[in-house]
Amino acid sequence: MTGIDDIPITTMDGGSTSLADYAGKAVLVVNVASRCGLAPQYGKLEELQRQYADRGFTVIGFPSNQFLQELSTNEAISEYCSTTWGITFPIVDRVRVNGKHEHPLYTELKKTPDASGKAGRVSWNFEKFLVAPDRSVTRFRPTTEPDDPAVIAAIESALPG
Repeated sequence: MTGIDDIPITTMDGGSTSLADYAGKAVLVVNVASRCGLAPQYGKLEELQRQYADRGFTVIGFPSNQFLQELSTNEAISEYCSTTWGITFPIVDRVRVNGKHEHPLYTELKKTPDASGKAGRVSWNFEKFLVAPDRSVTRFRPTTEPDDPAVIAAIESALPG
C-alpha cells in the first residue's frame, strides 16, 4: 500500500518530488491562485515559512486554476509569487484539486474533515492541509487565515522534536 509520502508531485520546473522529501517535517499544503481575492494570504504563508522553517516546517503551494483565478503558465505564477510576495517556499506545477483529473495527493487529503466535520471537495483557493510528521492531517478551509490561532496551534503541535 502506498502512503501519502509516495504520491509523486511535479515541480514547477518539471522535476519530481513527493512528501517523502519532507519526511519528519510538518508540511502545509495549500492550493494557491494568483488572481484570487484571498491572494494576500501568500504574505501570511511566507511569514509562517520564515518563522518555522528552521524548526522542521514548510509550506508547499499547489497552483490551481480550478476556480479560474490562476495565471496560465508556471513562469507567470513563479514571477508573481516572487515579485509580489517574496515567496521562498516551494510552489509546484499546477494541479486540479477536485474532479476526475484531480491530483492524487488531493484525493487523499480531502478525506480529512475540517473543524466542522466536513470532508470532501476543496471549496475554494487557499484551502490548507497541515500534514504532521506522523502524516496525520488537519484541514483548514480557505477563509481561515494562515495566522489564525487554530492554524498556529496546529503547526506548533506538529513541529518535530
